[in-house]
Amino acid sequence: MHVRPIILLVISVISFDLWASPQIQHWTLANGARAYFVQSHQLPMVQFSVGFDAGSARDPDSLRGLARFVSAMLEEGVSGLNGTEIATQFETVGAEFSSGNGRDMSVLELRSLSDEPLLSSAVDVFTRVIQQPTFPAAAMARVRNRILTGLKRQQQSPGSVVSRAFYDNLFKDHPYANPPSGEPQDVTRITRDDLIDFHGKYFVGANAVIAMVGDLNAGQARRWADAIVGQLPPGVIPPKLDVVPLLPNQARVLNVPFASTQTHLMMGQVGMKQSDPDYFPLYIGNYTLGGGGLVSRLSKELREKRGLTYSANSYFIPMQQNGPFVINLQTRNDQGPLAERLAIETVTEFVKNGPTQKELDAAKKSITGSFPLRFDSNAKIAGSLLNIAFYDLPLDYMSTFPDKINAVTLQQVRETFQRRIFPHRLLRVVLGGG
Repeated sequence: MHVRPIILLVISVISFDLWASPQIQHWTLANGARAYFVQSHQLPMVQFSVGFDAGSARDPDSLRGLARFVSAMLEEGVSGLNGTEIATQFETVGAEFSSGNGRDMSVLELRSLSDEPLLSSAVDVFTRVIQQPTFPAAAMARVRNRILTGLKRQQQSPGSVVSRAFYDNLFKDHPYANPPSGEPQDVTRITRDDLIDFHGKYFVGANAVIAMVGDLNAGQARRWADAIVGQLPPGVIPPKLDVVPLLPNQARVLNVPFASTQTHLMMGQVGMKQSDPDYFPLYIGNYTLGGGGLVSRLSKELREKRGLTYSANSYFIPMQQNGPFVINLQTRNDQGPLAERLAIETVTEFVKNGPTQKELDAAKKSITGSFPLRFDSNAKIAGSLLNIAFYDLPLDYMSTFPDKINAVTLQQVRETFQRRIFPHRLLRVVLGGG
């Protein structure tokens, strides 16, 4: 078992027909927790994904890394079981457990066989991990050292260093600047009381969403939802995060010294949120700009035509509030200025003119053609349900996704990128050469 970024992808066969006309059942439990369920009897498996608005954006300013520490400690002990015994209980019934956190969410997941005795045993331990962690003091030193070792490795990784500098400078005082893995000086001073207080504040019914997919009937799903999250104290919904302003004031360049033969360049600005009305024009437009791999403009201009980099890409990370729009590449130190200039020129030209009709058609075909792969496992479907619930998206969000992609026009992409993306006002973080 380990803490890792959400969501765990576990392969099992689920037909796209299940999602094409999904029967999503949803309800609210007495304590305020929300439950979402998709029934599938193709395999004798069940996936539970439980999310809390308890990501690193909820870390106190002086305790960055608290959410990650809590996630790491949940499986270290419950009443009557230590960490080793918890792991053994899951393994004995063939269940898989994971926990982790990002900036928005902390997520716990359980994959189990649906056979009642096995499932009951797995759910019992899963429930106790969520509701009754003991945060044993004896495990804290080991977990703390593991987190600090991971942070030390990040300090030696140019990709991690440039990413952290980018988020720090893009979001500044906003909670999205908090790195999910924390800061060493903060992790060092986290106490057991801090863990207990964070869990008591955020792991509550009003702040919980559970997604269930697999070999259950509606009655079983209601019973398991009530067992897993229905007995949490009601608590309160945390206040909404502050809005992230869309427009940067001016272009900023940050040079980060680092002993490397490669220059790592991360450029970007504030992008969009999950419920953004411009989501689909930005999403499909970015496929052509830098999200489509080797067929994207950035890859063609910097890799194929000039051989400046192995990979150049762009992407949006939509969150509760506006997440980042990122352009990312690595090149030799002596080629850094040229690669940076060409990347900006490529983005500028795209914002000015948008994609061609041929590019737009190819993007639509690729996005909709690969769409079923998003639902080829119970875990992926549960992850989609969790996102729908957590970000308050329409219940038909994924079943209508291909139609919304196909409805996007050239004019919409051009107009949206011109209104939302500003190539000459990007934050540019340049690492390397030092």
